Amino acid sequence: MGIYDSRFWKKNWDKGLDDLKPEEYDTTYLELLEDSFKNCADKIALHYLGITVTYGELDKYTNQFANMLIENGFKKGDVVGINLPNTPQYLIALVGSLKAGCIISGVSPLLSAEQIKYQINDLTSTGKKGALVTLDAIFAGHITKIAADMPGLDLIVTTNPASFLPKIKQFLGKLLKKVPTGKVTPLPGKTILDLHKDVLQKQPTNPAGVKVSADDIGWIQYTGGTTGPPKGAMLNHRNVAHNIKAINRWLGWDKAKGVLLSGFPMFHIAGLTVCESALYLGWTQVLIPNPRDTDHICAEIDKFKPTYLVNVPSLYQMLVANPKFKELDHSSLLGCVSAASPFPKESQVELESVIGQGKLLELYGMTETSPVSTMNPSKGQKKLGTIGMPFFNVDLKIVNPENGEEVPLGEAGEICVKGPLVMQGYFNKPEETKKAVDKDGYMHTGDVGIMDEEGFIKIVDRTKDMIIVGGFKVFSSKVEDIISNHPAIGLLALVGREHPDRPGSELVKAYIQLDPVYNFDGNYDALKEDIIKFAKENCSPYEVPKEIEFVAEIPLTTVGKVDKKVLRAR
Repeated sequence: MGIYDSRFWKKNWDKGLDDLKPEEYDTTYLELLEDSFKNCADKIALHYLGITVTYGELDKYTNQFANMLIENGFKKGDVVGINLPNTPQYLIALVGSLKAGCIISGVSPLLSAEQIKYQINDLTSTGKKGALVTLDAIFAGHITKIAADMPGLDLIVTTNPASFLPKIKQFLGKLLKKVPTGKVTPLPGKTILDLHKDVLQKQPTNPAGVKVSADDIGWIQYTGGTTGPPKGAMLNHRNVAHNIKAINRWLGWDKAKGVLLSGFPMFHIAGLTVCESALYLGWTQVLIPNPRDTDHICAEIDKFKPTYLVNVPSLYQMLVANPKFKELDHSSLLGCVSAASPFPKESQVELESVIGQGKLLELYGMTETSPVSTMNPSKGQKKLGTIGMPFFNVDLKIVNPENGEEVPLGEAGEICVKGPLVMQGYFNKPEETKKAVDKDGYMHTGDVGIMDEEGFIKIVDRTKDMIIVGGFKVFSSKVEDIISNHPAIGLLALVGREHPDRPGSELVKAYIQLDPVYNFDGNYDALKEDIIKFAKENCSPYEVPKEIEFVAEIPLTTVGKVDKKVLRAR
């Protein structure tokens, strides 16, 4: 019996917590929503740019969307891509598609035309009928150019970010070019509908009546494609029901008593899950269509006093850099949840100095695990700089990625996860599924972590981001965490470069975005020397960057993670 088999970390869970029983998550997400729609009908579900949508209204809108899909020939198992920012329309399409028995797939509005085409064609490659809900601007800019090359796409539903706003605000927004717009035109062989005119003003509000089971696939969410073309992770209703119930029990969130503000885009699994959790709880959500507009986020925090914020680490860093965030009253804020990428410890300390000690909670997950698999305790001891410990129903082990053998506590290895949260496989990619999920049911995450004697895990790298220097393994996240303590550094990313004099070995290169509050005299050479001196004092010799490049902005992915793929290609 291996050390991880005992799940020894359970003794460090908050008092009174235990695994969920199988019958608790043998259900569907739609069944989880029934209580909110029935008992919170008059409660505000969504705040969006000054307008509100109640749970009762959302229930009717989603019924109308489901009825529209059925009227257009969509059946259980067909797919709907949602190509929108965080707007009320996203939630309408999400829940409405599930009510029709369809599978939803988040399609980032930041994708290129070719990337959209790839995802839609992959989703419809097995004969599924396909729909796409998109912005009129994306329709005009992208979809018109690729529609003929997406034979499985039968239906396109268009909308605008301002469509829910009063007419005068719609007019002014378009006139002042604050709201992107595009002309919607007919396309041969495609049905084109306007979400407001053709769905919300015409379709009946009665339930669609489609029966869905816990085993039915409801989500095909695509991975980032950092190691090849994006893959669609298939999640069934049981996967999602387990994760949502587990998250909310772990955090002790109460029904109908919270206000959530999340900067995570809903096309990403993290943003999708917190949105779905808030709906399950009957909470009010403050929708953020542009997460990089920190002035708007600060204004919404000041107005609505959220009980929880959920963001990627880089967005918290951007918020802390905004003086308005530091001036806000954070007394009503119970917690900040951070996920999706490592959060430098120095930045965590700085955030808690603003919002209050003990309010930051890091967790870990991935699309393939529905997504959350580890969390810091909600009430008990948290360890800044860790992703917490495995939570309900999770078997977890850390293994040598080269031979699959378990590594001792305190040593780095690949994190492997097993349990009811693990995906059903990659859509139409059985060989890729076999590579990711082993014969014992463990998902090989590709993340390198170290577990301590209490079960807390620290992420030190992605397996593909490890840098090999003279035979030594450099874990970039670990070194970034250390060097980020230098006062000049705002954002930092380390990548490996082929060593010109040592074939097969690499050198460490640092890309640095300066902290805007750092008093810089303009002497880059002197600053490089100072940063290298700092690294030599705090890191092992082989971890010290051999090259430093200052950049105006560290490239980020669509969800705010540092995009090392772009940096490696420079």
